[in-house]
Amino acid sequence: MKQNHLVYKLAAIALATVASAGANAALAYDQSVTSNVIMGTGISNGGFTVDTANGIEVGLRARERYGLVSNSPTGVTGSQGNGKYNQNAGEPPGFPSTNRARWNFDWSINTGNSAVNAYTYRLGMDFDASFGTNYQTFDLINLAYADHSFGNNSTAQSAGAEAADNAGYSALLASNNLVQNSWNYDFFDGGAYPFDPNTNGNYSIFLEAIGANGRTLARSDIEVIVGTGYVPEPGSLALVGLALAGLAAVRRRKA
Repeated sequence: MKQNHLVYKLAAIALATVASAGANAALAYDQSVTSNVIMGTGISNGGFTVDTANGIEVGLRARERYGLVSNSPTGVTGSQGNGKYNQNAGEPPGFPSTNRARWNFDWSINTGNSAVNAYTYRLGMDFDASFGTNYQTFDLINLAYADHSFGNNSTAQSAGAEAADNAGYSALLASNNLVQNSWNYDFFDGGAYPFDPNTNGNYSIFLEAIGANGRTLARSDIEVIVGTGYVPEPGSLALVGLALAGLAAVRRRKA
């Protein structure tokens, strides 16, 4: 029964992936966000999976935060050019047993002619290392306070402004159209969302900007393949193939 459950689950995910590919046809890959990466120090632009729609740009990428040799930030995204990113499994030296991953995911929101606080947002972080999903979702912008970097289309690289308190954060939300940050899964794991940086797996992440009527205005989706990625048991893979073949046959008969 457990194996059959996995078959149905993977077959459903395969169909959902096909549907998602059509829904995200407007995504542009390996892009630079507008106009600079304004967070951190010396973090280069490029390698983002970007959606630009309704005057809004949202971008996501994975990036090697702790280099294998220097343990310093790098610009290595491991992009496959299709919204998928390969990153190394394991914890960086100096962070034993902390669940800190070697990689971060970077996000960018540019609201064009409107201030950042003109919209609501939803970030989804998948904590299921298999082909299934276990999303932790939240509005990453409309908070009491966060250490995001703010600016506009003229802000130089690494020159974003960060708030020191709640009032400062509210002011930055109201006076800027560009906001970015770089996060590690270690910052959010625990409880219903366990994370082990040493596990090979596949993690999906999405970011969307939402209008006043609840309609998604722009959305970016990426998949981070850690280590070798999730590898099902051979028997399960064979059954999944049969299940997908059966579904394809049903679709042909209906056509």
